[in-house]
Parts: sequence; structure tokens; C-alpha cells
Amino acid sequence: MKRVGFQFKVRPDRLAEYKEQHKHVWPEMLAALRETGWHNYTLFMREDGLIFGYFETEEDLATAQAKMAAKDVNSRWQEFMSSYTDANARPDETFVELEEYFHLD
Repeated sequence: MKRVGFQFKVRPDRLAEYKEQHKHVWPEMLAALRETGWHNYTLFMREDGLIFGYFETEEDLATAQAKMAAKDVNSRWQEFMSSYTDANARPDETFVELEEYFHLD
């Protein structure tokens, strides 16, 4: 299982609303993440809007994203969430993968 870390930015003035939306992620979106192999998916937020994401997958970030891109619900969710990013783009298009350089089991 590969551990994937990534970051992206959310508009600081929309952080509370962005966080609230994640209390109500659509069941169909949650199912799609599970079906495409996103395990232990976790998001962390910094006060300035920097988001750190983590998940485990059999593949790599690009492959995991491609599998989600094939799901109609992902397109709808990303469009719904696009107004929250600094780039005013779909959040999944702004992910920057981070290098894993240490892990303690």
C-alpha cells in the first residue's frame, strides 16, 4: 500500500464553509472513493487555508485521481467545491503531491 500526501489551498474567507461541507459529503462520493481504492483518506486544515491530504492506495496519486475522474459523482463534487479554492479551480486539479521521506511504523 502506498501512502500519498498532497496539499492544496482553500480560500481563507471560505474555510468555515468548506469545512462544514465535509460534514455532509455525499454518500455516492464516499462510495466512489472506497470503490476506487482511497483508504484512510484524511484532510487537515491550516488557518491560512492550506490543506494537507493523506490517503493510502495500491497505485499512485495520478492513478487514484484517474480512477475518480471516471466517476460522474467526482465531477459533480469537484465542480461543487471549486469556488472554495484560491485558484477558483476544481480542488482535485490543484493537488501538489508531497514526497514521503520518513515513516515510523
